[in-house]
Amino acid sequence: NRSGKIMEMQLKEIFTPHCLKFEEQVNIKKFPELHKAFGEDIKKFDFVIFSSKKTYFIECNFYAGAGSKLNEVARAYQELAPKFDQFSQYEFIWITDGQGWLKAKNKLEEAYKKVEIYNLSNINDFILKVKNV
Repeated sequence: NRSGKIMEMQLKEIFTPHCLKFEEQVNIKKFPELHKAFGEDIKKFDFVIFSSKKTYFIECNFYAGAGSKLNEVARAYQELAPKFDQFSQYEFIWITDGQGWLKAKNKLEEAYKKVEIYNLSNINDFILKVKNV
């Protein structure tokens, strides 16, 4: 998953100069109440960003090409996001980009209904959100 790692590196380069407090590759076990809500699913998030009032759990990816993986990921994150609804202090964010989404627009549109999604062109909106919360 080279493009995913590149996306992670890109986001780290974006987050750092904005002085966001974050950790990378965070195991859900670090947050016992959230881990309990997830049950046996031991999830590792690409980033966790800490603000004064909220903690943002971030998954990121980049798809250069189309394929079934995009559909699977969109479906998985639609199932994951509602698990955060019971916690006012936690929020799930998906940051994704790439030309692959051009052929899977309908799956992305469907995911927008349940998941807060950003891409590289609107990532500053997310950064402003974090800084203003």
